Amino acid sequence: MPQPPLLAHDLVRTLDGRRVLDGVSLTASPGHRIGLIGENGVGKSTLLRLLAGTDEPDAGDVVRPCDLGFLHQEMPYDSGSTIAAVLDDALREAREDLAELERLAERLARTAEDAPGYADLLDAYGGRLERAQEREAWDADRRAVLVLDGLGLGAFGHERTLGSLSGGQRGRLALAALLVRQPSALLLDEPTNHLDDDAAAFLEERLRALPGVVVLASHDRAFLDAVCTDLVDLDPAVDGPVRHGGNYSDYLAGKRAARERWERRWAEEQEELQALRVSAGVTAHRVAPDRGPRDNEKMGYGHRAGRVQSQISRRVRQAVRRLEELERSQVAAPPRPLRFGSTALAAPVAEEEGDGPLVSLDGVRVPGRL
Repeated sequence: MPQPPLLAHDLVRTLDGRRVLDGVSLTASPGHRIGLIGENGVGKSTLLRLLAGTDEPDAGDVVRPCDLGFLHQEMPYDSGSTIAAVLDDALREAREDLAELERLAERLARTAEDAPGYADLLDAYGGRLERAQEREAWDADRRAVLVLDGLGLGAFGHERTLGSLSGGQRGRLALAALLVRQPSALLLDEPTNHLDDDAAAFLEERLRALPGVVVLASHDRAFLDAVCTDLVDLDPAVDGPVRHGGNYSDYLAGKRAARERWERRWAEEQEELQALRVSAGVTAHRVAPDRGPRDNEKMGYGHRAGRVQSQISRRVRQAVRRLEELERSQVAAPPRPLRFGSTALAAPVAEEEGDGPLVSLDGVRVPGRL
């Protein structure tokens, strides 16, 4: 049974009067691990929620696998639930597959091959067997132990309640539950938050081994480099979000080239606009009908003047039409890249201060960020 894809078509979402996503489409096929990148506020988390079905688009549609898994910011359990309860829920589908296989096998053993319904039983057994193999159901309990150890939760007693865990530990447990389940499509929002280097490396390995779809949002460049087969850049671009094949290093090279093309196209259009404005204005002035004939034009002035004025008028109309068209369709100016600079940072550092801090921040607060 082939793994199903995850499809989104022409998604539009407006939040608080601002259009966060405008006509975004995405095709995520099994085996592809797609990273969503861009500055804060460009719609990465919003797109993940739309793909997961926890939020609805204003326009567009999503086709998703029925067993999609989404790493929520908050776990869907109350604080009195235990680690054991979370693991039991993660293992439920695998255990149901194994129990159903055992039940079907017993019925097949009691049913003659020429009996009515035997073929249907055999088909049901084959379908359930294929699903159990895809989910690696026989290995699920061992996988749970490995995943908990890999994410730094192996020493925690399974009787511990979620209320006794820190926020980071609960986040790791939620991630562990999804990795144990191994759904057909996995959506992750900043999955390396609260992970140390060893746990992040373990997560990279597990994600690369998944046969289904993975879509994740992250600012962790090393993680994106290690995991992703494709990247979708949601930052402003001439033609909207851009999909790049390859990892983060490949993306950086492609983005630099795309930025250069955008800047070049914008500069060329601005130059053409300026030339058209000058041409339309100057040429229109030359068409002025009250210019009298020069002495050497008087004999044939009427014929030549009419012909020249007609040619110039045609040029004016063409220039004005092109000017109006280009003003309507011109590309937006590329946003200025974020730059940090300070005369203090550029000041020479005394030799005895060379090992000290270059910059010191104290009490910095950015609402909603820091």
